[in-house]
Amino acid sequence: MKKEKTETAGAPRSQRTRVLFVCVGNACRSPMAEAIARYDAADVMEASSAGLHPLGNTADMTRQTLMKNGYSANGLTSDLLTREDTDAADLVINMTGRTSEEVFRGHGGQRKVEDWLVEDPYGGDPETYQRVFEGIRRRVNQLAMSLREKRVSRRAER
Repeated sequence: MKKEKTETAGAPRSQRTRVLFVCVGNACRSPMAEAIARYDAADVMEASSAGLHPLGNTADMTRQTLMKNGYSANGLTSDLLTREDTDAADLVINMTGRTSEEVFRGHGGQRKVEDWLVEDPYGGDPETYQRVFEGIRRRVNQLAMSLREKRVSRRAER
């Protein structure tokens, strides 16, 4: 049996990038990304997630997929995206399938939005959830590597 992955303390908040993952229902894609980032990138990211129309809970298949892959789903909630969320984030990852201009109109901060095209697995079979999970994990880890490289570059400049 795999050891369950949980959030680690990581670097102090001031040294981590606050990343907000956004999808439509905040039940599948963005909670997966949040859980992965909390474990795999806790040294460089302070992860959170929100949805345009939150379902009010994390989908069972999302939780099962995370657990199957050794990640904890503890602490994941399905929350409404607010202007305060976007204002507090250093980077917003838009996984809604809509343009950032459309999604974040009235939220400000479009300059700090990165669009990720990620299939919505909601209602899909376990294989679909696994495929989406693997794609999100790859993207989160690429982002983490980029943030780590930027941190090393900043230190070298001092």
